[in-house]
Amino acid sequence: MPDNYYDDFLRDLKERIRSAQVRAALSVNRELVLLYWQLGQDILTRQRQQGWGAKVITKLSKDLRQAFPEMKGFSRTNLLYMRAFAEAYPDEQIVQAVLGQITWYHNIALLDKLKSLDERLWYAQKTVEHGWSRNVLVHQIETNLHRRLGAALTNFEQTLPKPQSELAQQLLKDPYNFDFLSLGKEVLERDLEHALVNHIRDFLLELGVGFAFVGSQYHLEIDGDDFYIDLLFYHLRLRCYVVIDLKMKEFQPEYSGKMNFYISAVDDLLRHPDDQPTIGIILCRGKKKTVAEYALRDLNKPIGISTYKLKDSLPQTLQDNLPTLEQLEIELNTVASEMQAEITRPQSLD
Repeated sequence: MPDNYYDDFLRDLKERIRSAQVRAALSVNRELVLLYWQLGQDILTRQRQQGWGAKVITKLSKDLRQAFPEMKGFSRTNLLYMRAFAEAYPDEQIVQAVLGQITWYHNIALLDKLKSLDERLWYAQKTVEHGWSRNVLVHQIETNLHRRLGAALTNFEQTLPKPQSELAQQLLKDPYNFDFLSLGKEVLERDLEHALVNHIRDFLLELGVGFAFVGSQYHLEIDGDDFYIDLLFYHLRLRCYVVIDLKMKEFQPEYSGKMNFYISAVDDLLRHPDDQPTIGIILCRGKKKTVAEYALRDLNKPIGISTYKLKDSLPQTLQDNLPTLEQLEIELNTVASEMQAEITRPQSLD
């Protein structure tokens, strides 16, 4: 038997086995989540019909663990989560279609962190779509991803064909959350760039799925002159380059002209014939909506304008104890008045 035939045969078998393992794992997880939902429904129904109090949960936990010592998940706390899970999602179809595709620990995070059914389902669907771990899911919830995603001000609808324009719009956030950086307010753009590159894993997580890092201060030579792009990425889903320009100040109209230049250069010098048009993202400390809209209105290159938030360099406990500017002003005026009174007071001869 030729080696190449055997190798192909073995490779095919491995892929089929792995696929079966994945399907089996998903099936087991779905059945477990559905079982927990059904147990929660049964507990709810009995408590409502029989008037059972909270003590029945403790008794159930003890009896179930005694009956199934090899199984985990029957603690009093987990039984309470099952009841809350069933109460939050009365429709079994939702559990089977969406929530059964994520782990029980993901579902607990949704119960703990969110009150809205729509938001819980949105994050559950994104978890399935992107394969988020529980920690990543919690991070996305705590940074309000559902409000930030697709909120950037762009001209994509006018400059990109559908569905590329819609896909690109949904990938951009406003604001971007750079809480993983500890930078003060008075920092240079290069400092921010270096910090983001040094925390590239966190930065890529915040940017979202599909961004591949190409380089920082990416060099372009045009007509004998040197130009440097702050951050250059390639988006694997959009199949296009993404130019990011970092600004430590509020958005200014001239920023869009510079970005337009960079996009044109990348399209000419780097873009492959099969690539989609390059996209630019201007990240600023702040923006005025009308100014940003005017700046983008007649440009023919796809540009988005977003803001970002940095973590303050002082711990929150210290920040809470610092005086405000108004308090400082009052205190300084008081001290100045006391000093003036001391100077003008008649001096004792003793």
